[in-house]
Amino acid sequence: MGGGDLEVKMGNAWHSKRAEEVLKEIGGREEGLFEDEVKERIKKFGPNRLTELKKRGILSFFLEQFKNFLIIILLFATFLALLTGDWTEGLVILIIILIAAGLGGIQNYQAEKVVRELKGMLSPYARVLREGKEKVILAEEVVPGDIILLSAGDKVPADAYLLSEVTLKVDESILTGESVPVEKEVCLLPPETPSFARRNIIFSGTSVVYGKGKGVVLATGMNTEFGKIAQTLEAIKEEKTPLQVSLDKLGKWFGILTLIFCGIILGIGIGRGENLSKMFLWAIAIAVAIVPEALPAVVTVSLSLGTKRMAKRKGLVRKLASIETLGAVNVICSDKTGTLTKGEMAVKEIFLPPGAVVEVSGVGYQPEGEFSIKGNNSPNLEVNLKSLLLVGLLCNDAFLRKEKDKWVIDGDPTEGALLVLAAKKGLKKEDLTKEYPRVDEIPFTPERKLMTTIHKKGDSFLIASKGAGEVILDKCGLGKEVSAQYLSVLQDMAKRGLRILGIAYKEGNLLSDERVEEDLTFLGFVGMMDLPRPEVKSAVAKCKKAGIKPMMITGDHILTAQAVAKEVGITDEEGICLEGEDLDRMSDAELKEKVERINVIARVSPFHKLRIVSAFQNKGYVVAMTGDGVNDAPALKKADIGVAMGITGTEVTKEVSDLIILDDNFATIVQSVEEGRNIFKNTKNFISYGLTLHLAEIFIILFALFLGLPLPLTAAQILFFNLVTDGLPPLALSLELPEPGLMTQPPRGRKESFFTGKSVGFSLFLALLITGQVSFIFLTSHAQIGETRTLVLSLITISAMFNCFNWRSERLSVFKIGFFSNWNLLLAQSLTILSLILIIYLPFFARLFEISPFPPYYWLSVIALSSTTLLLGELLKKFWPVK
Repeated sequence: MGGGDLEVKMGNAWHSKRAEEVLKEIGGREEGLFEDEVKERIKKFGPNRLTELKKRGILSFFLEQFKNFLIIILLFATFLALLTGDWTEGLVILIIILIAAGLGGIQNYQAEKVVRELKGMLSPYARVLREGKEKVILAEEVVPGDIILLSAGDKVPADAYLLSEVTLKVDESILTGESVPVEKEVCLLPPETPSFARRNIIFSGTSVVYGKGKGVVLATGMNTEFGKIAQTLEAIKEEKTPLQVSLDKLGKWFGILTLIFCGIILGIGIGRGENLSKMFLWAIAIAVAIVPEALPAVVTVSLSLGTKRMAKRKGLVRKLASIETLGAVNVICSDKTGTLTKGEMAVKEIFLPPGAVVEVSGVGYQPEGEFSIKGNNSPNLEVNLKSLLLVGLLCNDAFLRKEKDKWVIDGDPTEGALLVLAAKKGLKKEDLTKEYPRVDEIPFTPERKLMTTIHKKGDSFLIASKGAGEVILDKCGLGKEVSAQYLSVLQDMAKRGLRILGIAYKEGNLLSDERVEEDLTFLGFVGMMDLPRPEVKSAVAKCKKAGIKPMMITGDHILTAQAVAKEVGITDEEGICLEGEDLDRMSDAELKEKVERINVIARVSPFHKLRIVSAFQNKGYVVAMTGDGVNDAPALKKADIGVAMGITGTEVTKEVSDLIILDDNFATIVQSVEEGRNIFKNTKNFISYGLTLHLAEIFIILFALFLGLPLPLTAAQILFFNLVTDGLPPLALSLELPEPGLMTQPPRGRKESFFTGKSVGFSLFLALLITGQVSFIFLTSHAQIGETRTLVLSLITISAMFNCFNWRSERLSVFKIGFFSNWNLLLAQSLTILSLILIIYLPFFARLFEISPFPPYYWLSVIALSSTTLLLGELLKKFWPVK
């Protein structure tokens, strides 16, 4: 069946056909496709993805540089130069414009390339049946005829016909705009039913918000309903980050003010009798030289490289703009299981009524261990134990499998622990699910804290339930005295850091029993242990030193949460630990007043997470919130930095998140915040470095004009200086590693600008210092004007290279950081100095830039004088630190 045939058949009313017809026509089967069939279909239909917009070539980025209105002005200046017969000056300016546009184009091209690579890492996954086995694959590998499996939080990878479902609800707002989830069901519909009213079809790009389902794939990629819509859309231009927008505005204001400034210069020059065309050309060249028009491109490359570094450390930033916020985070609200802990639950203890305790040995998901019985060893204990293991295995959506030499779990780690526990007694899920086939279920939700499955057992039904211990007890009707006794057992287990699940069941005629989850028989408690990750304790300590408050938010029992929180350092004996019910009793005002003192919140619902985020934000905090389930999405969207789990997180949470932690590790969140701080610090520093040089240019020009001295530099020389100092050195500064003590500094304010009073003051001091160096040359030099200008160009270029060292850190001396700890900067400085030497001593370039070479021994004076930029800058930093 070709792609065209499939498209025709999609319009031929799949929704009005029975499942067996659909499977036959699409070439699928209930147990899934064989791998050789998959390979053939990928060749026939292509990858399951939308056709990407055509990649832009580097020429496109080069031509885009000429949209800059300052470049346009400079091109006009070039035209004037050629018109007035100044061919040399005009040609030099034109060459430098082309070089600058080329560098800007390359920078933007590289930035987009990095962003594309990062987007490629975000490819979603899909669960499918292949050859009778469940597999997790990249969504782009799904083909027509595949059997896909869906549960709450998944994004539907392709258009599919529904084969089975359990209370399945799907958010189709991405296609229809309708915010209310749509109930899906296995049914037959009239052929004329509109596409988005087809309850038995699930569509690519939509999200499962409740229940679960299974379907056979009908269409992939551009053949899906979503793909058809995509074909009608025009390319949408990528939005700039807030930082880029701010810099663009800054550049325009600089441009306007600089043109005014150049008008004043032009007037002074004419008043002094200078040649009009020469002065006009010179003034416009200065206008463009003063404004760092390449800055947005440098910032984009810097942020892109930063996100790539973060990805290598398992932190994937979805939007460049998020980096600006990430460095300001001062509260991290983290889940416990899998984030603060290893996420490998193992059952350590079982309580069986009326009073037996069974200890279980074994590590991780290895299905090997011993059962040691303590306490009341009743005659029926072994039977009761097997009943508990059976119910825990049936009321379960996870799968245990061996991958190479390691046992792994597909699904929830808590459910996985129950599978491993049963396997230690020789019980296998594949065998028992055939003996007790599941016919219905009531899914777990954070609000219910309970999951129930219904299984056929001969002529009757077996109802299997598991959930929070106190919820299970409440469903069993044990009486107050017995319930109180078992609650005491529950609390004792929780105090020892165990996560407890209650297990219960009943048998009966489901059709005559409307209260499926009432009057259950209590089978016992299962106590699990999920050990903290070894690196988390030091990560929590680093948070506290950095002025970041770590908070644990978990669905576990409060005593279990407290035990883990104490072990990793989030709380102590005096720390406030609450439950979700405590929050329910608080008003928003009360929560806002207390939130800073709360360390742990247990038994939470997604609504509680949302309230916590709001309470912190109302007090001015910048909040990072973790989440994995679909119900966490609102809290992640509300948070300043929504953190999705890369392994256990649903596609919905990943979609709304700002940061995806690829290893689900709390320590990675802290590393990402550190990287965010470092990126902001580096960006701030290279902007300040550039500000210093452009201020120096303004002061040097003013010095020469108001004292009636010759022009310090020609237009071509000024443009050369900006080309070599605004290109590679700032990029090298953006690659500066985190400085010592970065995570002992308090977080920056939410609205902190790149330009603080002290940083501007420091730039101003260095700019005046460089102006003083040039003034000294001008006032003491007895050389011809050409040679003096060459000395000035050399002096300010070398001073700029010394200035790089000043801005490697705002607060630490380069003598402490070390001159050789950033080899990228040394390389950029070397290339800059080499280019200066070439234009001085190669005759062709010397004529082009109106250079008069000076004797080599002059370099000693140039280096000695320009070195004061570093020495006095470091001295000022010591006695008047920027931060």
